[in-house]
Amino acid sequence: MNIQIFGIKKCFETKKAERYFKERKIRYQFIDLAVKGLSKGELQSVKAAVGLNNLLNSKSRDYKRLNMDRIITASVREELLFNNPGLYRTPIVRNGQQATVGSEPTVWESWD
Repeated sequence: MNIQIFGIKKCFETKKAERYFKERKIRYQFIDLAVKGLSKGELQSVKAAVGLNNLLNSKSRDYKRLNMDRIITASVREELLFNNPGLYRTPIVRNGQQATVGSEPTVWESWD
């Protein structure tokens, strides 16, 4: 398994994901979205696995500030998401082409 966890250090859901993999002694790579966001390729891979709307955190400050609820076109939403990591729902956990958003231990179990 090649696990990557994209999240924010202070996010409780991200901490849950890290704890899940630590307890099972599964190696993972943590990427702090506050420091470094997803690359274009990573965004495309995760978007293909979970869908663009599942990546958006509609409760974030950036969502309201950028008027994301009024933006209809997917390409504009994707560009705003790419440039504003505060819009992501966290954690985003990747295992190759598979991905989840949020805490999904039942899905992670099936990755073994």
